[in-house]
Amino acid sequence: MDADIPLQLVFHLPVNYPSCLPGIVVNSEHLTRAECEIVKEKLLEQAETLLSEPMVHELVLWIQQNLRHILKRPEAGGGSEKCTSAASTTVDDGLWMTLLHLDHMRAKTKYVRTVEKWASDLRLTGRLMFMGKIILILLQGDRNNIKEYLILQKTCKVDVDSSGKKCKEKMISVLFETKVQTEHKRFLAFEVKEYSSLDELQKEFETAGLKKLFSEFVLRLVK
Repeated sequence: MDADIPLQLVFHLPVNYPSCLPGIVVNSEHLTRAECEIVKEKLLEQAETLLSEPMVHELVLWIQQNLRHILKRPEAGGGSEKCTSAASTTVDDGLWMTLLHLDHMRAKTKYVRTVEKWASDLRLTGRLMFMGKIILILLQGDRNNIKEYLILQKTCKVDVDSSGKKCKEKMISVLFETKVQTEHKRFLAFEVKEYSSLDELQKEFETAGLKKLFSEFVLRLVK
């Protein structure tokens, strides 16, 4: 670790940056995938201390000063697979799916636009679904990108509170997460859809090969 380590950092700046964390992708031919993940985690931890002020330049300077120290820690020693690029979403092995439940959206138009941008930036497909008071987000894509989405969802000021002040999303729950199976439909795009009845919403899930998950997780939301 005496020589300088070439590091490629890609920052995805969400709509509300710098009020929320940027998405960060770390690549290096000289580091393992596990080491790249640790570097990303430490960058995100540092970014949390810089919220509300432009931080990309600060983060670059910080990692230049601290990379060697981070890699000397015991948790950075595992794994041997080289970290050369983000896993492709076209490989089924890397395709995951998660279903999120939102309690409400007060600033709906802006919120929807933000979710669409995050999905696009992170190459995620799926549905943002509205049925009465039920709001669901179904995401498909690389598991790391889904995790990145969840970080954005929980740390960005995406909505407004009852007084109209910008606020973070505190009423979100992950209903399930699973590796995409052969019976599951692959979504080609991210779409926003409104459903007039529970039957209509159920058909969407059944078409996607998710009948069992609908019964287990979605039906209980209407009881």
